Formats: sequence, C-alpha cells, structure tokens
Amino acid sequence: MKKLFTLWRRNDEPHTPSSHLALHRTSTGPHTQPGYNLRNKDLKKLHKAAAVGDLEKVKDYLQLKKHDVNIRDRGYRTPLHLACAYGYSNVVSLLIEKQCKIDVWDSENRSPLTKAVQCKKENCATILLDQGADPNLVDLHGNTALHYAVCGQSVSLVKKLLEHKANLEAQNKDGYTPLLLAITENNVEMVEFLLKRGADTNASDKNQRTALMIALSDEPTSLVSLLLQQEVDLSCQDIYGFTAEEYASFNGFTIYHHLIASYGKEKEVRKISTKDRILDTTIDKEELKEGKKIKQNK
Repeated sequence: MKKLFTLWRRNDEPHTPSSHLALHRTSTGPHTQPGYNLRNKDLKKLHKAAAVGDLEKVKDYLQLKKHDVNIRDRGYRTPLHLACAYGYSNVVSLLIEKQCKIDVWDSENRSPLTKAVQCKKENCATILLDQGADPNLVDLHGNTALHYAVCGQSVSLVKKLLEHKANLEAQNKDGYTPLLLAITENNVEMVEFLLKRGADTNASDKNQRTALMIALSDEPTSLVSLLLQQEVDLSCQDIYGFTAEEYASFNGFTIYHHLIASYGKEKEVRKISTKDRILDTTIDKEELKEGKKIKQNK
C-alpha cells in the first residue's frame, strides 16, 4: 500500500517531493472491505431476513405491517442496505416494490447504492440506478459510488455510474477524483477508461498534486507515458512548489525526467507554431482588406 503523507520530517532533511508527499491510498479513501460487521443483537427481524436473502420471510414480515420497510437497526442501516451489501437482488426488488426509500444513509453516510458498489454487487447497483438512485451522494469521507467502483477495479460499474450522471470529477476529502484514485491503484485499464471519458488530467488533490505527480511519486509505470499523451500542464506545482518534472528528477527517474522535458519542449514548439499560424492568418486577412480598399479607390 502506498503512502500519501509522511508523518514527520527531520529539520535537517532536504526538501524534496518524496520527503514531503510520498504516496499511499488516502486515509479517507474508499475502504473495500465487503459487507457489514453484523451482530445479531443489533438487527431487527426484517434486517436478519434481508441480510441472508430470505425472500419469503421478508414478504411475511412486510405483509404483517408490523415492520416498517425503512426500519433502522442499531447500525442505522435499513433492510435495503443489507440486501445490497450481500447481493440479494430479489430482496432489493421486493423492498423497492414496497416503496422503501432508496437514497438513505447508514452510520457512515453510505447509501444502499454506495454499499452495493463497494461490495461489487453489480445487479443490485443496476436495479437501484434504474430506480433513480443518486450516484453522487457522499459518505463521511466525501467518497461517491464512483470512487468505490474505481477502487473496486470494476470498469463495468464505473461505466454504469457514468451513464447515470455520476460526477467524473467528484473529489473526496483528500481531493482525490476517481482518476487520481485509479492512479494510486496503478490501474492502467481504469485510467485509460477514465481518460477516454474525459477525466481532467490536471485535477489535483488537496496537496495540489496532479495525476502526473502522483504517478511519479512511486516507481513509475506505463501510466506516466500514458498521461504524457494527454494535455497535461507541466507548470502545475504542489503545495511545496514542486512540478512533475522535479518529482521525476528528485526521485531519480531519469528516463521519465527526459520524457517530461521533451514533452515540455514539444508543447512549447506547438504553441509557437500555433501562434505563427494565427499571426499568418491575421496578416493574410489584413492584406486582403487592403487589397479590397485599393480596388475600391480605383
């Protein structure tokens, strides 16, 4: 697991990107431990039935009308939370049919959709999305369902969430967008998918580190080359004033340092070339105007 912050630094140590901001998955990042820690004494009868997928018991309890479909257990969970966490799509469908609330929170501010995504229960997540569940609700740490899908390495779930208007640039409390999380997970497939969907390569975390800086905070992979194929801004600086090029240099990644330097030069050449084309076009237009004036005067 990578580190995001070093906890302390001696006063006589040099200031470098790696000494300040070594990388890891954030303390407030999505936790991928599936399910809930269930204790029998915390659960109501309806919760117990939903947690084990006992559809007939769920039906019976609801027909008795002594059990509210939205009843909470001691963990502030509804039966829908438990059915989603353990993947019982038939129970999910029944609870929705009985008009349960979909956008509700447990004690960690996770909705049933968030829980289904966290636990990789795609069928349950699909049902909820089709019923209008909000994909942009955030938990206590600012994570959305999309953050969990990225950490769960499920491209299909990410795709479904985006199709239902999930915010591609949502940031958790550490400032991590789904793309930045995918970078920390070193998930090339996910990064490629998010980039194709238009993820902002220059978005930064709360330490103002861009995707390229994060990719260079540990032993670089093909992610660096992949990011350099995008329109990355090499002038971006983290909170200590370091650029991506300096990350590569300080960490001794010589090849990537040269790659970044070359990318910067090529980008500058493209800028100059673009300016020249604009200037040439402007001059041509002015010459055309002058030509028309001369003809009119004749």
